[in-house]
Amino acid sequence: MTVYFIGAGPGDPELITIKGQRLIRQCQVIIYAGSLVPAAVLEGHQADTVINSAELHLEQIIAAMRDAHEQGRDVARVHSGDPSLYGAIGEQIRHLQALGIDYQIIPGVTATAASAALLGCELTLPQVAQTVILTRYGDSSPMPLGEQLGDLARHGSTLAIHLGVKHLPRIVDELLPHYGAQCPVAVVHRATWPDQDWVRGTLGNIVERLAAKGFRRTALILVGHVLGDTPFAESALYRAGHAHLYRPGE
Repeated sequence: MTVYFIGAGPGDPELITIKGQRLIRQCQVIIYAGSLVPAAVLEGHQADTVINSAELHLEQIIAAMRDAHEQGRDVARVHSGDPSLYGAIGEQIRHLQALGIDYQIIPGVTATAASAALLGCELTLPQVAQTVILTRYGDSSPMPLGEQLGDLARHGSTLAIHLGVKHLPRIVDELLPHYGAQCPVAVVHRATWPDQDWVRGTLGNIVERLAAKGFRRTALILVGHVLGDTPFAESALYRAGHAHLYRPGE
């Protein structure tokens, strides 16, 4: 018996991996994050037990996994996006290890990747930004030492900020000294869902533009000069005259 932590992707049922879809359809028990995973992701399943974890606390989720283990039934534990990012799987894994229950993690498409695709942009451009920092806004749950937004912003990298749309004015205040008022920003609401929407602007005007949209949750904030029209160099990979293993030089 195995518990499979499956990344369902950002919302579009076609953005789950083939392996994740296969496991959902063959596991006898499904525990899914119903507030973030659309029911369409579960289509075709043959499970006799389907549990919405949005209604449960951690101990109840573990109890359901333990019951399945005792009955020899595999569990598809379905999370949104990629379960290794803000999926709260670490605490579940800790319990499974203590109980001697096998588990596997099946990666999924992240909200950051889905948002970049929706915006039609590359998050890493030569001589502009070669680093993407995925983080969250620390409000009720403080961030570890050295991971405040101001600390991360000093790098000037592309930022993908989860769980922060309600605090956008405070986020802007922390980022302005490092990126400047003209730095491009995008806030993407429920990327790839039928009601997906987004707003673009700069650190100087994004608060006002977001207010007109009214996004209050389930939105990702992207910040960085890669989102604008900043000039950038062409990559070495496809540059004529640049030799590598598959395209030796003359």
